[in-house]
Amino acid sequence: MTAATANSVRAFEFERDTFAYPHELVWKYNFDPVTGAMSVCKADPPPAYYHRCFVLVRATRQFFYHARFNPDLPRADAEACRKLIKQIVGRDVRRRCPETERIVVPGFDGLRAFSRAHEPLLKAHCGAPWESYFLRSHWRMIFPVPTWYREMMVKKLKESLPRRGLTLVHLFCFPKITINHGIALFGFAESETAIEFDAYDPNIPEHPVKLVYEKGRRQFTFAPNRYWGGGVLKVMEIYADWPY
Repeated sequence: MTAATANSVRAFEFERDTFAYPHELVWKYNFDPVTGAMSVCKADPPPAYYHRCFVLVRATRQFFYHARFNPDLPRADAEACRKLIKQIVGRDVRRRCPETERIVVPGFDGLRAFSRAHEPLLKAHCGAPWESYFLRSHWRMIFPVPTWYREMMVKKLKESLPRRGLTLVHLFCFPKITINHGIALFGFAESETAIEFDAYDPNIPEHPVKLVYEKGRRQFTFAPNRYWGGGVLKVMEIYADWPY
């Protein structure tokens, strides 16, 4: 199913509503497919845009909730675009505004096209690295995540997606630090054995990814990729209701 409802202005579309550029990795990860062992080394050359995964998923929803792209209007100059970006990322990440109050971004059909044209401006004004570290909801990761909590969380995500249109989640393995990351869910499909959530991962902007809840094991799993060896992890919704 998609995450559109009768109250939604429109459904989230990956190719239109995500950033075109990647969130860069500080480390390069190498996974042994046989043993599952992981080795790391620092990226060379070092990244210029990193430690902002939560900033990017937050900004994705702010644009989804508060911007209206109009490709038929003439494109604005860089200074006007800078002001538009600051206005949009200054809006509430938890509540979408009425259609009449959206900020018009002229000359583009969506965030992906806009971010291709104005990558430096967006990187400069969507948020700083410290905003990913000092996130209000991060305190919850220090506590155990028992089975009943995982069951509650998957139910919460299924209810949140149709209502919000785009649900933001924190992926982690605390006390291990193999993953500590934010992604955005925009749809899901359910079978007898699993629930597969469609997601935008700012580390992998080329295509959607899948976050899976396995009903039999009652666990969330995430497939191997360029920064994660795959397997079971913990999931919590963020930027949901106060105080989170």
